[in-house]
Amino acid sequence: MESNKKELRSKYKALRTQLSKNDIETMSLAIANQLLALPIWENTYFHVFLPITEQKEVDTELILHLLSGKDKEIIVSKSDFGPNDSAHEKQTRKMTHFLLTDNTKIEKNKYNIPEPVNGLEVPSTKIEVVFVPLLAYDKLGHRVGYGKGFYDTFLAECRQETIKIGLSFFEAEESIIDIYEHDIRMNYCITPKNCYKFE
Repeated sequence: MESNKKELRSKYKALRTQLSKNDIETMSLAIANQLLALPIWENTYFHVFLPITEQKEVDTELILHLLSGKDKEIIVSKSDFGPNDSAHEKQTRKMTHFLLTDNTKIEKNKYNIPEPVNGLEVPSTKIEVVFVPLLAYDKLGHRVGYGKGFYDTFLAECRQETIKIGLSFFEAEESIIDIYEHDIRMNYCITPKNCYKFE
């Protein structure tokens, strides 16, 4: 069935609210295990989102442990929401990326997004693999986020060969009808049960 982004945002926010803490832990572990089968491990620079627990996002802590155990360089981001959130102010929608080290201090911003306070900045062009948060996606690899456009801007800055991997508790929709020209498709989406590869 075809759906638009607005409908899908509502649908998947509602589905997420039904998940228990135990559901999230179990499914996040299954997603981390699925990642082991992907042909991505020869890369070095991995970008990981830190989950907004209030939004019941995929818990990426296990992925962080996995990357750390494989001696990968882990990159986390800070989002610039601009001077304020009024509709009159043009917001930058930019993310700054930092290397995650033992000394990185993480704090939640006003949207409850855990972010690095500061650190060693890494350019988008150096990142080889990006784990992408999403609310919904379709069988062609198009994703629906929260509508702020941060990841669209970030993924456009990455190199074309950067591997983009969506993480979702739910399976793919047939197709999203309101896709824009600049929307960047994912290469994979991983769920607790499946690994979707988009050509």
